[in-house]
Amino acid sequence: MNEKQRLEGQQVVTANPTDKKSEKDYSKYFETVFTPPSLKDAKKRGKEEVKYHNDFNIPEEFLGMGKGRKFYIRTYGCQMNEHDTEVMAGIFMGLGYEPTDTVDDANVILLNTCAIRENAENKVFGELGHLKHLKKEKPDLLLGVCGCMSQEESVVNKILKTYTQVDMIFGTHNIHRLPNILQEAYMSKEMVIEVWSKEGDVIENLPKVRQGKIKAWVNIMYGCDKFCTYCIVPYTRGKERSRRPEEIIHEVRQLAAQGYKEVTLLGQNVNAYGKDFEDIKYGLGDLMDEIRKIDIPRVRFTTSHPRDFDDYLIDVLAKGGNLLEHIHLPVQSGSTEVLKIMARKYTREQYLELVRKIKAAIPNATFTTDIIVGYPNETEEQFQETLSLYREVGYEAAYTFIYSPREGTPAAKMQDNVPMEVKKERLQRLNAVVNEFSAEAMKKYHGQTVEVLVEGESKNNPDVLAGYTRKNKLVNFIGPKAAIGQIVKVKITDAKTWSLNGEMVEELDAVEVE
Repeated sequence: MNEKQRLEGQQVVTANPTDKKSEKDYSKYFETVFTPPSLKDAKKRGKEEVKYHNDFNIPEEFLGMGKGRKFYIRTYGCQMNEHDTEVMAGIFMGLGYEPTDTVDDANVILLNTCAIRENAENKVFGELGHLKHLKKEKPDLLLGVCGCMSQEESVVNKILKTYTQVDMIFGTHNIHRLPNILQEAYMSKEMVIEVWSKEGDVIENLPKVRQGKIKAWVNIMYGCDKFCTYCIVPYTRGKERSRRPEEIIHEVRQLAAQGYKEVTLLGQNVNAYGKDFEDIKYGLGDLMDEIRKIDIPRVRFTTSHPRDFDDYLIDVLAKGGNLLEHIHLPVQSGSTEVLKIMARKYTREQYLELVRKIKAAIPNATFTTDIIVGYPNETEEQFQETLSLYREVGYEAAYTFIYSPREGTPAAKMQDNVPMEVKKERLQRLNAVVNEFSAEAMKKYHGQTVEVLVEGESKNNPDVLAGYTRKNKLVNFIGPKAAIGQIVKVKITDAKTWSLNGEMVEELDAVEVE
């Protein structure tokens, strides 16, 4: 590591796990050259200037690196990971690689990982085991681990010790360094580890290979400063950094010009957008107010934190048009006491007041949410508060989870004192309510005609088309393949718990946007 790298917080190492050292000695060696994220370090949200780079390009010496080679990326986790994969695919293509949809045909395999839950990590470790035989069959194959898991000390240690078939590990802050990392992996016989402990600068002009031509992800910010006690994201994604509004607006305009019908604005805490700007006062409401004037039919955003959902954003969303009335608003628990342990920094009453304000401004708004059951110290009475809040809000769907500790988070140090059988039983009861409310919400659509953005053929039947309404309801119907990528009118003939069936009525004319 040179002095410039050290000053910038960059940690780079090539390590040989097969060195004949004791585990203790190797651990000592590892710690001297690689400083992984930690609670203590990750909570430091300094005043370091976030630099903006608009001049990304692939260094000339790397052009053609991928000629005759193919890449494969397997993505785990959230929309942010999916978007990161689009960027990495763009870099691969710029290097001359070709994509492949099978690991057997790949010269480079990347696992773009998620650290949000233990089960997600176990899937990755299992996949690394399955891929080991490929390394024996194809010695020149490069196998890499990137994404959120790569930012965790325990994960990197485990890979070094157990999964020596891995050639490279890199983090979430240095995806733009992929050409350099690949070159180092080709040239070195050792495992290449490049993880930056410093939060990344904002890199614009990154190439992207988007999945499809209908819907697009648009990052508007990176990182999270909330530090909920159960969540590893602030440590893997770093502090909040917002892209400049002009860059985002330019990207959305380009997507509109290319014929995309829907964009989703992404951020770990999307409605904290702009809070880190020092030269302008500009938030998500301001951004949405400008984007609603762009000629693109649908605009969504995710994921929101109730603390940052301000009145101005509500006023802008109430203008409608291409701003959709589906609000995903994670609550996590209906108990003020549990919310306090989670460090969510709002009460049950404050959350319900926010919902009331949104419903008053947007009467046709629908709500979905995230809920964790079985949090440390959660009592039956507190769980009942979650059930009652669900009914009071009237959510139409929810992502529900059993709490499991994530190493490195404050909650992992708490006594996990809710028995697993109790957690599972609470999840079953919660899901019964979720199913009930979803089914009731779907029944209201019977006989109605809705606008559907057609995304393609149904997964279960190629003769059936599938798409989503403005409120994110899945609709299956029979129609011409020419409807794919268009917004059409569908009359609902059958309502199920999680989807709707219908008959295509007509194709819409171009959607007018103010």
